[in-house]
Amino acid sequence: MEAERYSITIEKKSNFQIVNLKEIVAYKDLLYFLSIRSIKARYAQSVLGIGWAVLQPLFTMLIFTIVFGGLAKINSEGVPYALFSFSGLVAWNYFSGALSDASNSLLSNTGMLSKVYFPRLVLPLSSLISKTIDFVIGLIVMALLMVGYKFMPTAQLLYFPFIVFLLLLASFGLSVLLAAWSVQFRDVKYALSFILQILMYAAPVVYPLSAVPEKYRLLYAINPMVGVVEGFRASILGVNSMPWRELGIGSITSLLALVFGLYIFSKLEKTFADVV
Repeated sequence: MEAERYSITIEKKSNFQIVNLKEIVAYKDLLYFLSIRSIKARYAQSVLGIGWAVLQPLFTMLIFTIVFGGLAKINSEGVPYALFSFSGLVAWNYFSGALSDASNSLLSNTGMLSKVYFPRLVLPLSSLISKTIDFVIGLIVMALLMVGYKFMPTAQLLYFPFIVFLLLLASFGLSVLLAAWSVQFRDVKYALSFILQILMYAAPVVYPLSAVPEKYRLLYAINPMVGVVEGFRASILGVNSMPWRELGIGSITSLLALVFGLYIFSKLEKTFADVV
């Protein structure tokens, strides 16, 4: 029986094509494998395992509740401060964790980059997918806290999928950009943790949006996580109306970051194997 013949056609990449979606789909098995490997590597050798995804945000919430809710008396807009801070932390932890993992995804897979071909975009994508486990666990804990505080969601919960989409959009755009830059400039890896600490206080995680003077809010909303965190809190707790203005400004920032990040990644992609 004659063996099947396969042909591979190598085509010049269009100057206007910054991402090849068909190629990403073709390598979906690799994307799945890398995502599972990332999850196992994070928890396999840990005593508590996936329990860290529960304990870390809970302890952070406890510290925030004591310091900001108890000592600083920050307004939580009628919501128990534990719920107020945890709702912001769930969104922020995914964003910061995705950026940290994705920015290092190329450098931690130098062997693959230099030996085999695959769409390099798979690496930061797998980091974002693997962090969804922590995000889902955070949502479960959030639901349990709401039950414990006897706090029922409102009709604004219908907006929750849209807020999650904007969270993924903001995370993906910046992750791709940082992943590309981290190969060229190793300073990105060391500076990112410091920058993320600053950015957390530049988003309404431990304080409400109402604490920011109205005249500064348009500039403040350029940070895409401002609208996401406040929208996340509004959709789950329903204490305020949805911050559509901040969400709109943040969405524009996220889209610009995504286009710019994919463009930079596409331009630098052919040099990754040589630089690492």
